[in-house]
Amino acid sequence: MPITATAGAKLYIGGVLAMKSDDFVLTDFDSATWVEIKDLDSLGSLGDSANEITQDLIGENRTKRLKGTRNAPPMEVIAAINYEDTGQQALVAAEKTKDDYAFKLVFDDAPSGGTPSERYFIAKVASANEAYDTANTVMKLNASLWVNSNVVRVDAAEP
Repeated sequence: MPITATAGAKLYIGGVLAMKSDDFVLTDFDSATWVEIKDLDSLGSLGDSANEITQDLIGENRTKRLKGTRNAPPMEVIAAINYEDTGQQALVAAEKTKDDYAFKLVFDDAPSGGTPSERYFIAKVASANEAYDTANTVMKLNASLWVNSNVVRVDAAEP
């Protein structure tokens, strides 16, 4: 598959979806009702990193490294403020709760007649702040999503 631009990607918020001990799978998101978060400016990054565990071994004169628990850094989402957008309203409302919400990211990479790549995950909306900046800028909604699950990847597919 060729490289793809972020332009055309869409982010959706679903309803409350609780954490679980096992990894999420695509069918865990089947009952979600999705609302698009519009007027996106930046999607940040999404994915896991392993925490580092180290042990200094005297006899080997070497620090050994192991992979520890998985951790997803916050996904920083920026949108031009649109008070009429139901997706932005849902994002702001989600910040006021302690719940995890389902999210879906859809890329604009579908082959002709095929389906696009998608990413599914749950996250707490940790912040939903407005940024006003300078006279010649658009007012922004900055949201920080604390990802609390694995990311379920669905690759683009031919028809």
